[in-house]
Amino acid sequence: MRLTTLTDYSLRMLIYLALQPDRRATIGEVAQAYGISENHLMKVAHLLGQAGHVSTSRGRGGGLVLARPAAEITAGDVVRRIEPDLSLVPCFAGGDCAILPACRLKHALHAARAAFLAVLDGTTIQDLAQPEGTLREALGIAA
Repeated sequence: MRLTTLTDYSLRMLIYLALQPDRRATIGEVAQAYGISENHLMKVAHLLGQAGHVSTSRGRGGGLVLARPAAEITAGDVVRRIEPDLSLVPCFAGGDCAILPACRLKHALHAARAAFLAVLDGTTIQDLAQPEGTLREALGIAA
């Protein structure tokens, strides 16, 4: 299983915002900290806003802030909302397969996906924003 760049950037943005919960961050700041495109992050901010993870405001003094405490946002929820397709094989999405009635692979892959998501469900953005000091330093965020 491989996550999309959009999901990666979504988790990174949430970590960045979790490191400074009392101030708004701009897309430009986040892009510069990670060395990634502002255009990509605009889409990420939009999706995270729609998902209820980020609050956005425009204009002077605007920016991004977590909509809920970082301890209440799980990586599993973010992945489910941002990933376009968690089907590991075509039969997950109703695809045709000659061995479907007797297939054990499908069940093993379902179990593997469930285990993967269970780990992410047990991991909050607050967990990912640790060690706080080291991450702040790496991202150029003043203490």
